[in-house]
Amino acid sequence: MNKQIRPRRRRVSESMRNLVSETRLTPNDLIAPLFVMEGNGQKQAIASMPGQFRMSQDLLIKEVVELRERGINCVSLFPAISDSLKTKYAEESWNPEGLFPKTIREIKDKCPDILVMTDVAMDPYSSDGHDGIVDDQTGTILNDETLEILAKMALCQLQAGSDILGPSDMMDHRVGFLRKIMDESGFQDRMIMSYTAKYASAFYGPFRDALESAPKSGDKKTYQMDPGNVREALIEMEQDEAEGADILMVKPGLAYLDILSKMREKTNLPLAAYNVSGTYAMVKAASEKGWINEEQVVFEMLTSFKRAGADMILTYFSKEVAEQLN
Repeated sequence: MNKQIRPRRRRVSESMRNLVSETRLTPNDLIAPLFVMEGNGQKQAIASMPGQFRMSQDLLIKEVVELRERGINCVSLFPAISDSLKTKYAEESWNPEGLFPKTIREIKDKCPDILVMTDVAMDPYSSDGHDGIVDDQTGTILNDETLEILAKMALCQLQAGSDILGPSDMMDHRVGFLRKIMDESGFQDRMIMSYTAKYASAFYGPFRDALESAPKSGDKKTYQMDPGNVREALIEMEQDEAEGADILMVKPGLAYLDILSKMREKTNLPLAAYNVSGTYAMVKAASEKGWINEEQVVFEMLTSFKRAGADMILTYFSKEVAEQLN
């Protein structure tokens, strides 16, 4: 035993611990997911996500401005669409006067220096509740036919001012398909944050409550990944990188820290982790019971994403964490 090695010397005070800290969390690391709905002056609480709301465009804009003032550089938007607008082929997703593109334009007008990331997937607009077109005869999700719809949706979002496309659908080759369309349409400078390793997880329930976007039949296991698979995530990573993704994401984050770590070893692209709705709901529920210290747990959890290799974190805790960090 080498008696000269005393690691506790690096822990003797808060100042010393801060000096030698290996992993730091800052507001620059955070992306705030937000839910937009139709109407004016509307704010609907999401029961399974205490403290989170569906907001009409006017209130959402105010929230974006507040987030930017707290040092948040990026928001990720998700639309809560009326059932009357949902169709089999998700036509509302490329309506230039629809809720989503109007909201994007308004954010970029009122807060031009914040980055807007937009979700590219059919499920918020689909009457079937799936991320792709459902074959009526077999129930199969049609991959290549879905790519055409995703491209229309993406172009609509880009024309409205989206800075970062977030294809969350998990269709094969959607990154390459979107990148080609983007380059051909003059959007070479816009980014793709691919949901590279998006698992068929049980942690998404509250999010689906927020958008009322659960599948009407079946599940998403034929396109989202098997929770038991690691090597498959690396195959998805290599493909997305080759097809032109700018940032790679792991979703969910907390239950898949090993995937984050393995991807960090294999790629030099920026990595994102999604601290998903189910994790948020569990922390809030345990905190309300007085079983945990919410602030301490949240910081420990988000730090674990950074330690595992994430450069950025999508989290519903963004606003309160940024306030605490500031």
